[in-house]
Amino acid sequence: MSSIRPASAPSRAGFVQVAACLGFVVVSIDVSVVNVALDTLRDAFHADVTGLQWVVNAYALVFASALLLAGALGDRCGAKRVFAAGYVLFTCASVGCGLAHSLAALIGWRLVQGLGAALLVPNSLSVLREAFHDAGARSRAVGWWAAGGGTALAAGPVIGGLLIAAFGWRSIFLVNVPVGLIGVWMTWRHAPPTRGHAGRSLDPLGQVSGALALASLAFALTQASSLSWQSPLIWGAFALSVVSGAVFVRIEARHPCGMLPLDLFANRTVSGTTLIGLIANLVFYGVVFTFSLLFQSIWHFTPERTGLAFLPMMAVLVVMNIAAGRLVNRIGARRLTLAGLSIAVVGYLSMLPALAAQSYAGLIAPMLLAGGGIALAVPTITNAMLAAVRREQAGIASGLLNAARQVGGVMGVALFGFFVRHPQTALFMHGLAQSLVVSATLLVVAWGVAWCTLDICVRQPVVISTRADRRV
Repeated sequence: MSSIRPASAPSRAGFVQVAACLGFVVVSIDVSVVNVALDTLRDAFHADVTGLQWVVNAYALVFASALLLAGALGDRCGAKRVFAAGYVLFTCASVGCGLAHSLAALIGWRLVQGLGAALLVPNSLSVLREAFHDAGARSRAVGWWAAGGGTALAAGPVIGGLLIAAFGWRSIFLVNVPVGLIGVWMTWRHAPPTRGHAGRSLDPLGQVSGALALASLAFALTQASSLSWQSPLIWGAFALSVVSGAVFVRIEARHPCGMLPLDLFANRTVSGTTLIGLIANLVFYGVVFTFSLLFQSIWHFTPERTGLAFLPMMAVLVVMNIAAGRLVNRIGARRLTLAGLSIAVVGYLSMLPALAAQSYAGLIAPMLLAGGGIALAVPTITNAMLAAVRREQAGIASGLLNAARQVGGVMGVALFGFFVRHPQTALFMHGLAQSLVVSATLLVVAWGVAWCTLDICVRQPVVISTRADRRV
């Protein structure tokens, strides 16, 4: 028994819900908030496009690489301990980012932030599950958790713009500190204890080889902007990625309790939704990165105006995520996913004439379509994946989809950053147009994958999980 006098059960559960939601909120905000600071960081550190790509990607790369490990750590050591540790690590890293005096230091602390985020997200759901034993109450708690993350992701650019205008770029990181301290206190005092399972394997060799494959791929794609595709270093990084990926597959195939059971991919729905999720985040985060540079470096928007410029594309995420959760049971996973991807294709292609006319007003409707279409598709494929696997595989399946989406975001920022690497306006705009055409093409590929791999109806709808996995 704890020496601290326990609060009433509803009160304790309420505090746990707030702590879990705050954890997801700060993680989600830091996905999008940095984009409105790109021009400010360029001036502060005399950074090029490659350096700015790493500021964004360092966070997402470690986040993606460590998600499965974080879930395993929570199972082995207890979700409460790992969740609290994630809060502490994320908060300390935010202080480091806010006090960084070089671009290298900022990137380094962003890597640590990504690890803290990975520890927070899967274990926030675990502590919620322990705090709410009633299925209905747990469903509502997870719904609020997801709504908080979706709202934070949408509000990130606006909040970031206002903070930068009022207090400078360091404030977008330091604002996490009081939130982190409150979250740690609430978790440690009110979250119920969770037992670890010593038998759960952490699969260290699989984790290292998988992370190395992702890191070398991200390095090759990102550094190509400054070193060119002919560089031996770039080709060496690609080769290392392929070899590490092959080692990872071999380890997971032979490991009896590997972190990623390869038989999951024999399920066509799992394979299809994983690829669709990767493509969705690739095009979304890649275009958000390039538009951040467009608004700030080419159109010379202030940080707060840049944040407001993203509002149509971001705010629609929350609305369409909720709509997707309600429509999937009526329309079916395949039809709703196809509809969302089709809307997104129209949105991305409709941006081309608006950019040719140098008109922000002309971008508003296409941004609503692009963001809304993606937001319809992602919760739907999440629901389809979870409905297609056994209950005991739901956690690893969700982790796989989240990891694939984070990898897609890293690839999008790296690839589209290469297209817009030239500072001259004409070359930049040509590269941005290339990014939009590639986005539409990849979404058409995702459309074909959805047609071939998704069932018309979701056999066993998982409403809670649909709402819970909203990190578009």
